[in-house]
Amino acid sequence: MGDLFLLIVGVQGSGKGTQAAHLTERYGIPHVSTGDLFRAMRTRSDPLAQRIQAEMAAGKLIDDATTNEVLKDRLEQSDAAHGALLDGYPRNLVQAQFLTDYLASRGQKLNAVLQLELDLYTAFKRSFGRATSKDGRAYNYYNKSEGVSWLVEQDPDKEFPPRLIGTLDTTGEVLNRRPDDANAFGVIERIEKFLSETQPVLPYYQALGLVRSVDASLSIDEVRDRLVEIVEDVR
Repeated sequence: MGDLFLLIVGVQGSGKGTQAAHLTERYGIPHVSTGDLFRAMRTRSDPLAQRIQAEMAAGKLIDDATTNEVLKDRLEQSDAAHGALLDGYPRNLVQAQFLTDYLASRGQKLNAVLQLELDLYTAFKRSFGRATSKDGRAYNYYNKSEGVSWLVEQDPDKEFPPRLIGTLDTTGEVLNRRPDDANAFGVIERIEKFLSETQPVLPYYQALGLVRSVDASLSIDEVRDRLVEIVEDVR
C-alpha cells in the first residue's frame, strides 16, 4: 500500500467526525486535528510546547510559522510516516503551500481533499437541533423528535441567547447537548468561522485537481461508501 495523505473538510453537522473516525480506522492512518494538537500542547513540556503556552498565556494569535511547526512535529511521528487524515489544517494559503512543500521534501503528496458538502441551513438544523440520551440514542428537534418534549428557554435578563432543551417523555431524562451547540448564535458563529477558514484554501486545491466532493445530506452509510470509493481511486 502506498502513502495516503488526506484532508477532510466539512461544516458542523456534515458528519465530519464520524467519517474521519471510519477512514482512520479503515486505512490505519492517524487523525491529525490541529485543535487536538494545540490542546495537547498545554500538557507538554518540550521547547515548542512551552513557546506556544507562553504565546497563548499572553493572548497572542499563533502565527503560521508556529502552526506549521506543530503540524510538522506531528507528521514526523512514526504513525504518520506513510499517511494521515488532516483536519483543520491548512487554513490559509501560506499553510497550504507549506504542506505541499513539506510533503514533497519527504517524497510524498496530498492525495485528495475530501469535501463534505452541506447547505448551511441543514448544517444549522443538524447542529442546533441535536441531542443524545445517556444510552447513546440520537434525537433532533427538526427531524427526529418523537418521544421528546422540547423547550426553548429564554434568558429572563436577555444576557444570553435562547437555549434548546429536550426531555424524554417516558423517563424525564434531560438530553445531553454539546456545549457548542447549546445556542443558536454559537452555532451560527461556528458556521461563519468554518467559511472564513476554508474559503481561502479550497480554490488552491481545486486548481491542483485534488478536491473531491460528497453530498453530506445523504445517510451516514452512503457518505461513508462514497468516501471510500474516492480514497480507493486516489491511493
